[in-house]
Amino acid sequence: MPRYSIPRPDAIRLRHMLDAAREALEFVRGKTENSIGEDRMLVLSLVKEIEIIGEAAGKVSDPTRRQLSQIPWQDVVDMRNRLIHAYFDIDVGVVWDTVSKDLRPLVAAIESVLAPES
Repeated sequence: MPRYSIPRPDAIRLRHMLDAAREALEFVRGKTENSIGEDRMLVLSLVKEIEIIGEAAGKVSDPTRRQLSQIPWQDVVDMRNRLIHAYFDIDVGVVWDTVSKDLRPLVAAIESVLAPES
């Protein structure tokens, strides 16, 4: 796997994204899509983790974004903006889909460029 030269500020943001994505995945372990409609704390927890991912993504530099072109940067930031600015109209199905379908590939992409934690 290729290793990239990631500037320290970007590596920190990528680590924030990775931590939040892993945590969200842990929150849904053993859950179903129905769980999200029945558990407000789960919804709020997932929304917060997605917001963190999007906030950190928005601060990653253009050169690093180009290196990690498999990450849909604009979609990640747009999702964060939607959750922040339209908090009163959140589609929990979209939140579930984001966590259940999009976060594992995001984790894999970030892990491919960050050195393992010591």
